[in-house]
Amino acid sequence: MSIESPLHAAEPLSASLAVLQRVGHEAAGNRAATTAWSVAAAASTDQLPQLLAAIDNASPLGANYLCAAIDAVAERAAAAGHPLPRDALEQYVLDTRHGPRSRRLAYEWLAQIDATAPQRLIAGFLNDPSLELRREAVAGLIDEGNRLIETMKPLQRDEGIALLRRAFDAARDVDQIEKLDQHLTKLDQTIDLARHFGFITTWRLLGPFDNRDKTGFDVVYPPEQTIDFAAHYAGKYRELTWHRYTTADRQGKVDLNEALGKDMGCAAYAAAEFYSPREQAVELRWGSPNATKLWLNQRAVARYPVYHTGTSIDKYQARAMLQPGRNTILLKICQNEQTQSWAQVWEFQLRVCDTIGTAILSTGGGP
Repeated sequence: MSIESPLHAAEPLSASLAVLQRVGHEAAGNRAATTAWSVAAAASTDQLPQLLAAIDNASPLGANYLCAAIDAVAERAAAAGHPLPRDALEQYVLDTRHGPRSRRLAYEWLAQIDATAPQRLIAGFLNDPSLELRREAVAGLIDEGNRLIETMKPLQRDEGIALLRRAFDAARDVDQIEKLDQHLTKLDQTIDLARHFGFITTWRLLGPFDNRDKTGFDVVYPPEQTIDFAAHYAGKYRELTWHRYTTADRQGKVDLNEALGKDMGCAAYAAAEFYSPREQAVELRWGSPNATKLWLNQRAVARYPVYHTGTSIDKYQARAMLQPGRNTILLKICQNEQTQSWAQVWEFQLRVCDTIGTAILSTGGGP
């Protein structure tokens, strides 16, 4: 759709928003978007909720256009001394049916026109589906907890620790979780970090298989076709069988050099049975400095033939659907033959969570 004049009275705002939502897709290009943006940026302050809601179904680039248009409307109103619709903005912020980005932008403008908004609202974001809003609530609890602990009074110290534990339970951003874990551990609190993240810590491991010259990444070894924990396989050097391994690492890392024996130019498989009470959408998130392939219930989910680019929690993410009852997660981890000291690491970590990082735990059974 193209818009001939951004000021044409017959051109509805909704049509311009539809153009902006599709920017980056074949349906709309930057020329049409520029014209549509002019229409959106000329909207009235009463139309801000409509502009905000358009972000929820916009492409990433379209969302950028829409955010800029919203800022233009709000800045123009502020320069002219016209009030923004405070009640409508607050209602929008509190409506969790809207997307995180639009709600965050609404909150930022609300906080600019109502100095009481942060104090009134932030505490209510502690379990919010918006990571950015939740982060502010967690940060507030951390500050208050630390303030009470620093008084050195026993009752207030206990209250402060309780606030930090509440903050930890609600935290989803990795940096906040790790910061709280360190602080609470120093306060002699027991923290189950792996459970909070949702890391799988017990696996069945099998390997090594051959990956010399990185040729094994695409070889379909038997576990990729059928997982049989009682089976015997021809490995790189000898006959292989699955064996159970539980990592003690607090972030769920499985050191394959320790579990299977140090090797290079090799591949291994890690399998876990995961039980779900119902069909549910999840995210499988994993980290490894090695090349990896992932399957859920024998269906390929993702492949990353990348070696030694560093690793981190949630380096890779894939959405998947758990079936009711037993599910099988299979990860292939391939090590190459680089000789540098930093290239000797052969490990992985994997967790199951929802879209904001809330742990989803297996409800029974085991590898």
